[in-house]
Amino acid sequence: MGLTAGYVSRRVLLFLVVVWAAASINFAVPRLAPGDPTAAIVARLESQGGRVENAKALIEAYREKFGLDKPILLQYGLYLSTLPNFDLGYSISFFPTTVTGLIAKHLPWTVGLLLTTLFFSFAIGSILGALMVWPRSAGALKVVAPFTMVMAAIPYYLMALLLLWGLAFTFSIFPIFGAKAIGSELTGFARFGEILYFSTLPALSIVISSIGLWAVTMRGIMVSTLGEDFLTLAEAKGLKGPRIFIWYGMRNAMLPQVTGLAIAIGQVMAGSVIVEVLFSYPGVGHLLFEAIRTNDYPVIQGITFLLVVSAAGAVLIMDLLYPRLDPRISYSAK
Repeated sequence: MGLTAGYVSRRVLLFLVVVWAAASINFAVPRLAPGDPTAAIVARLESQGGRVENAKALIEAYREKFGLDKPILLQYGLYLSTLPNFDLGYSISFFPTTVTGLIAKHLPWTVGLLLTTLFFSFAIGSILGALMVWPRSAGALKVVAPFTMVMAAIPYYLMALLLLWGLAFTFSIFPIFGAKAIGSELTGFARFGEILYFSTLPALSIVISSIGLWAVTMRGIMVSTLGEDFLTLAEAKGLKGPRIFIWYGMRNAMLPQVTGLAIAIGQVMAGSVIVEVLFSYPGVGHLLFEAIRTNDYPVIQGITFLLVVSAAGAVLIMDLLYPRLDPRISYSAK
């Protein structure tokens, strides 16, 4: 059992086609939105009380700088030619800051928040879902099932609003927004503790909702696994309950869960837009929201392209790792 060169090449080719198709859609969709991003910059400056001399000439200069005055097919060709080098150009709203620099500045916040919450919710939810249907589990765990279904039905952004109302506005236990206190100049471990404190509510809103989803899906998979012959054989051999549960029950039920985990990891790069906006969290999701609001094409394209590459790459890696996770799977030709 194993992978063949033909299968690997087909999967890599499919990955490249998906990235190209997504990049093409990524190029077209922002340009279908109404409004001119360069004109929006001038309008925003004037709305803040400033006066822009010779605005028309300034707009034309911006359009020339960002290539928006060129034919659309030429823009498309230039756009595709820069992607292999991840040269995503300059941000229109934050010129002369590069798109890569903006993403690099915000990405650690998103990755730190979402990867932590993802692995916590995946581990807790999967174990909880498996224990809910395991015959030898404590009776109290089976009572947890209705609560996990309720948590799975609550969107994470609604959970964020509930936590804001309860733990920030009502009891003032946690801060309402931001990633540090106003005027804070903490460094080292003190700064790390401050980040944890400000990230608690965004993290809780994602973890509480996600645990329910992972638990419900794991519960359904585990129900079908309980009827398999290998569990009956393991019990007949006299193996202990914990070993049967972990190595024969959960291990065989985890494959669909791991697939979902890989896709979720790929989507981490996009950030949790609504949660980051609600808490003014300085992640990629908040950056994407601001870019959409100001029609900042290069930033929108950069973030969504990063999302496509990470999601497609995660699925590709999982396809190549499947034979290692489950020996029953083989991609070799007969």
